[in-house]
Amino acid sequence: MKDNTRLAYAAALIGGVLLWIVTAMVSGRMEAWDAPLYWKLSYPLGIVLAGVLGYWVPEKAWRWGLALMLVQGVMPVLGGAGLGLFPLALVMLTVLALPPMAAAVLGSRIRRRTGATP
Repeated sequence: MKDNTRLAYAAALIGGVLLWIVTAMVSGRMEAWDAPLYWKLSYPLGIVLAGVLGYWVPEKAWRWGLALMLVQGVMPVLGGAGLGLFPLALVMLTVLALPPMAAAVLGSRIRRRTGATP
């Protein structure tokens, strides 16, 4: 795996975790998506991050948005929530991953059209 690919995975995973943790801490909610701040700021920032990662590492760009969102499914479990709703959370996060995935693909297309080189 190329170094940029590893760094992009790390950025997507760490970014998803940080968006979750910071939102939960600031809002005082156990689960970040229960806070209006998640939908107003954190989720849009995740979409932007995925777009930037898609521009930076354009090969299979959709994976950055998917990784960023699916890592957030682990966070409630690590925070003490039960596994009962975990399958539903993964389905929901997969659906929520569609806009970040699209942003990542858009970022990759912009890079290819501008002729930027790695």
